[in-house]
Amino acid sequence: MPVTEFIARQWADAAERIAGFDRSAETFLENGESPAPGERFSNPELARSFERIAEEGPGALYGGELGREVVETVRDHGGTLALSDLEAHESEWTDPISTEYRGIEVLEHPPNGQGIVALEALNVAEELGIDPDPLDEERLHRLIEATKLGFADGYAHVSDPDRVAIPTETMLSKAYASERADEIGERAGSYGAKAGEHANTVYLTAVDPQGNAVSFINSVYMSFGSALTAGGFALQNRGHSFSLDPDHANALAPGKRPFHTIIPAMLREDGEFRASWGVMGGSMQPQGHLQVVANLVDSGLNPQAALDVPRFRWLEGDRVAIESSRLPDRVVDSLRERGHDVIEEDAFFAEGGHWGGGQIVYRDEDGTLIGGSDPRRDGQAVGF
Repeated sequence: MPVTEFIARQWADAAERIAGFDRSAETFLENGESPAPGERFSNPELARSFERIAEEGPGALYGGELGREVVETVRDHGGTLALSDLEAHESEWTDPISTEYRGIEVLEHPPNGQGIVALEALNVAEELGIDPDPLDEERLHRLIEATKLGFADGYAHVSDPDRVAIPTETMLSKAYASERADEIGERAGSYGAKAGEHANTVYLTAVDPQGNAVSFINSVYMSFGSALTAGGFALQNRGHSFSLDPDHANALAPGKRPFHTIIPAMLREDGEFRASWGVMGGSMQPQGHLQVVANLVDSGLNPQAALDVPRFRWLEGDRVAIESSRLPDRVVDSLRERGHDVIEEDAFFAEGGHWGGGQIVYRDEDGTLIGGSDPRRDGQAVGF
């Protein structure tokens, strides 16, 4: 495969970390260097792993030879993974959670995912009222503050629902959103929240002419996950989201799932499928969901235009990164006057920061499919 520009940048940023593990360096680096944009990269070991799974089924990984290779790799580097952990794995079907935002139902996966952060933030934004102009400074201020409140509750409560009592109903209620919205004033607040930074995620969606849709996302968390490699693929490090505080909702425990960032989404209107979509990028995901829905619903933009609108990314406290090159100076100045510690685009990007990457397939009332692909990444919308 040819390496695209954005991926080449992420690869180069991770090269030093990859080089610390022989197997990873052999798989992903050439003479210690990451591939340049346009350079072709081959991973025959991964191809063999795919062939094995195709022939043997999921058991090849969850207990088979490939699973043994994963376990050996982890244990060789001091980990405690056992083959029985993989053999005991069971995927599950879950019912989506949702909220209605100005007549549009937004569907997300339930906890342990962070989709509830986006839904609570949308409820708060609806309560506050959002100007149709996507460049309005009051709108941006309110969306940033709604984001913080969603994360404050998300990081406090979201965990494995089989092990922790999560106040999902409360967090999704309009009455609770009204209470939280009352905390938002004319100036920036912190609300005790902090967003995570990690993201190594891929999102894709497909919709057929009958309206059957797949909203799909996967991730190894940090760039190249744990930086360990087995079978040609990087091993994830989602355990990073556990806490060593025994009183925390995500306190480390056997057989427990931690707070998880990846959140595919869909939209419905009057019970009918309207869109399949997602925004990649760690803590940017619920922030992206909030902003894209506001662009679609409040601003009435088409899917591509909704993705194109300049974004913010709240980081922690009053710090927020803004795509300032496409915003009027008055907007950036207004946010600073309101107490936001604005990190402008060039500085944030130079630090390796980003504003996520979204993909949308929207189905109009007459069945017409309308695609949108984020200009910040190297995906694309394709009709076939």
